[in-house]
Amino acid sequence: MMQSEARITTERASRYLQQLCKHFAHKLPTSHTQQEGRIEFGIGVCALQAEPEALILTADAPDAASLERLEDVIARHLERFAFRDKPEIRWVRQ
Repeated sequence: MMQSEARITTERASRYLQQLCKHFAHKLPTSHTQQEGRIEFGIGVCALQAEPEALILTADAPDAASLERLEDVIARHLERFAFRDKPEIRWVRQ
């Protein structure tokens, strides 16, 4: 498995976590609370954690190509939900 993490500075971490999970829930297995979430994609899994001033995204996938696709899908959707904040999303491979 390959893994990457993105730490996004925002005061709306819980809000974005819940929006992402609810958005994908109509097509994918998801679970969430106000502080933690999980989205199970066919290509991998994204775990989400809301802290007071940051949203932490952890992506797990079986190979580099799948990980890159997963990072892209999550980033594009977060950018749409957080368009006012213009989040800086930088994935760091683990």
